[in-house]
Amino acid sequence: MAKLRTRAWAVVLWALPTALSAQQLTPGRDGVPLDEQGAPFYSTFSLCAIDPVTREAGVIVTTRVPFVGRAVPWARAGVGAVATQAQTMVEYGRRGLDLLEQGAAPQEVLGKLLADDPLRERRQLGLIDMQGRSAAHSGSENGAWAGSRQGRNYTVQGNILVGAEVIESVAAHFESTEGIGMPLAERLILALEAGHKKGGDRRWGLSQSAALRVADPSDPGRGGDYLSVSIDVGEHAQPVAELLRIYRTTQGRLGWRGFSEVRGRDVIELKRMLHSLGYWRKDLAEFPKEPQVRRDVAAMRPVPDEVRRQVEEQQKALRAYTEEFSLYDAAAMDAVNAFRKDKGLDYQGNARGLVDERLIEALREAYFAKLRSGK
Repeated sequence: MAKLRTRAWAVVLWALPTALSAQQLTPGRDGVPLDEQGAPFYSTFSLCAIDPVTREAGVIVTTRVPFVGRAVPWARAGVGAVATQAQTMVEYGRRGLDLLEQGAAPQEVLGKLLADDPLRERRQLGLIDMQGRSAAHSGSENGAWAGSRQGRNYTVQGNILVGAEVIESVAAHFESTEGIGMPLAERLILALEAGHKKGGDRRWGLSQSAALRVADPSDPGRGGDYLSVSIDVGEHAQPVAELLRIYRTTQGRLGWRGFSEVRGRDVIELKRMLHSLGYWRKDLAEFPKEPQVRRDVAAMRPVPDEVRRQVEEQQKALRAYTEEFSLYDAAAMDAVNAFRKDKGLDYQGNARGLVDERLIEALREAYFAKLRSGK
């Protein structure tokens, strides 16, 4: 059963933990607020979770300051995930994962990390291990609204939020996608997006960022870090939506583009040009002309039935022509590939049958040059 843990006050500060005044914070060179000791503030909301089926551990975060991925999110394959925020102690990310890897339970890890910390009431942390055990700490000097919620295989936490509805929305959405086969990375993004839509971080008008880490013991990632997904949106007006766009595009997930069967007059034009240049359907002596549909208005009054029959035959011929020549099929793709290769447009990474601006420009130039030559 998920539990919501809150810490809120009658007096709400605009952007800072209650113990610090605006005069004590200065922006760093990257725009992140720093205290007098140079420690960064990432007052924000985040979600740590695991997938017990795939054995992935992940963490996602968004905030209204730039470059949140530099400090808050931490994940380690086969171990779990940590989010360290508010007056952020970056080292708690590494140390938290180390303690989890040594077998300490998340609540025990919190106790060890914060035991001798004089600024514990300015910290906020969330942790989860691979058993699905989770815990969070929201210090009493976190900016309101602040709190957390733990449920099966996740913990969500945040501060300086518009209200508890942000945390509740994140949790509810994450729970709604359990057991349906959706990748953990996408579940995390969509859950955080649900909280963002509720208002998220209350500091409107500031620079925003988001970050995602997913650790997978079956994917060595880059350089053996076992991070199968690692995305940073350093600054963006809609950072969670941008993170989702990047994820879906790079992973080829459904939704990153619209597509349909490619058919149309432009495909007929493409094939006509490729045929003229000897790249498509060499068995055709000439490219067939498009059938015309004409109505003889003068003949309509005396013999309307005959005119209708002629029109129907013309329409049938046009449909057959379109069916045969308007589809961008495998033969047309092969012809495009051959033309690209001959024209030096065969670049590494090109999709099969790529028709882009370079191809169209070169094809038109060659086609009209041949027409002008009369050959």
